[in-house]
Order: sequence, then C-alpha cells, then structure tokens
Amino acid sequence: MAGQGPAELVLIAAVARRHYLQDRSKVEIAEELGISRFKVARLLDAAREMGLVRIEIVRQGTLDLDVSAQLQERFGLTHAVVVDTPDRDATTVRQQLGEAAAHLVEEVVTADDVLGLPWSRNVYAVVSALNRLAPAEVVQLSGAIALPDFDSSAVDIVRRAARLSGGRSHVFYAPFVLDDAASADAVRRQPPVAEGLARARSVTVAIVGVGQWAPGESTIHDLLSAAEQAELAELGVIGEVAGVFFDRDGKVCRPSVADRLVTVDEDALCGIPEVVAVVSGAAKEEAVRAALRGGLVQSLVTDAELARALLARS
Repeated sequence: MAGQGPAELVLIAAVARRHYLQDRSKVEIAEELGISRFKVARLLDAAREMGLVRIEIVRQGTLDLDVSAQLQERFGLTHAVVVDTPDRDATTVRQQLGEAAAHLVEEVVTADDVLGLPWSRNVYAVVSALNRLAPAEVVQLSGAIALPDFDSSAVDIVRRAARLSGGRSHVFYAPFVLDDAASADAVRRQPPVAEGLARARSVTVAIVGVGQWAPGESTIHDLLSAAEQAELAELGVIGEVAGVFFDRDGKVCRPSVADRLVTVDEDALCGIPEVVAVVSGAAKEEAVRAALRGGLVQSLVTDAELARALLARS
C-alpha cells in the first residue's frame, strides 16, 4: 500500500508470518509485539491487499475445488464437484465426470441408503467408474432407451451397482418411451414394473442426468416428432430429469407426452432427499439452473464450463 515505510512493511510481514505460517492467534501476536489485536487484524488485511500474502485453493487433480465451493455456496447445494475438462470430446468429458461422481457416491452413500438409478448415459458412466459401494439397496427409476451407440439398459446399470454393494437390486424390463399413452399405462401396470416404480418412494439418493429441451441436449427430446418438441416448448418446458419435465422456474410440468413414459413420477422424484445431477456443457445452463431453482436437484457434478456459466448469471 502506498505511503508505507520499510518499518511498517517489516511489521506487516512479521505479523503475517506468525499468523499464517506459525498458526499463532491474533491475541498471541498482539501480546508478543506489544500492539492491539485490532491492529494485528488491520495489518493482516493490509498483507492481503498488498499481495504480500496470497491465499490460494490448490486444485486436486482435475477437481476445481475453488469453483466447486463457490457453486455449493451460491446455490445452497449439499455437494458440488467441478471437474476441469480441457479435452471437450463428449465421451472423454462424460468419463471424467463419471469418475468424479463415482468418488462422491462412494463417499456419501451408506448402508442405510437406497440408491435410485434411471437410464442415462451419464449415470452409466458413474456406475462404470465405481470401485466400491456401501451395502445399499439399488432401485431402477425408469425404463430404457435403445440407442445405436449405447447398448446398456437400466437393468444393466442397476445390477452392476448392486453387485458392488452386495445389496438387493430391484429391476424391471420396460422401454422408457412408448408410442402412446395406453401402451405406457399397460406397461406401468405390469406387476414387476408397478412394484419397481413404487419402490422409488423409498429412494434416499438418486443419480440423474439433466436434459435441456433442445436438439442434441435431451434424448427424450430427440425421440419425439418436431410437432411434439414444439408443443412442449410452447408449454414452457425447459428441461427434464429422468423424464420429469420442468419450466424455467423449476416447476414441474406434465405435458401429454409424459403419459407415454415409464419412469419415476414427479412426486417420488421430488421426495428423494438427495438427487445428484451429473451434467456438462454450457448449453445446458438454463435447464440446470431451473432444476436447481425448483429443488429438483440437491447436488451437482459438472464441468468447469457449465459451472462458470451458472456462476456468471447468478
């Protein structure tokens, strides 16, 4: 700071060294140097303002701990994990987020939890990266979608997680999206499916993806006709989580298309204590922001690009 002579600068350095390197309290420093603790506090502030002391949160591997902490605080999240992904290849990003989310799941899921897993490429990436899992039950939250570049079903995802946990798995065979509401209703009434979906109300932790209502940003969006896509957009749909649609305010919408889905219902999803979203890319910023605003998601594992987009507009 301008105007400070060498004696003052040396005093500032002495105070900073004692406090930050020797872990001495302000009271101890004041007594030793014969100054007030209020002056000690002012000198520590000056040390930071001058750049004499720099406080830095160091990254651990690919995790950006500083941005993670900012995101958690800004949105009141239970957990926030931000991954630095310089390689923007979609498969690589999904793998990196899956690994980070797997570490979080291994850390937070306990034997008392019931883990819920819908069909999702991001959820598959998480489960594939798991090395261990507490002996929790694992529940399937949706049917599956057959894609040419992705051949794992919701049953595969749930059973893999259950093999790691040693807990019971609750699965059913069903498509995620059917051609009409009557067919979907008939599937949902089948005992294994009805029982499986009913178990969603016992789930305590769920891992999900988030779809933005735009081409290439939601698998469900891309399965519908152009007229249906436009209809949902006109209704204000901005995104979906496991086939539960919501608007810009995070309020759940129930368009007619929802009757064609075999998935957890909105009441069960909203009743899950911790829903962890694994999602990347600034293109999904509006949908993720809305999901956070509406309380559909309590924890977030994301890339730095999306995290910074969320923080920039908060």
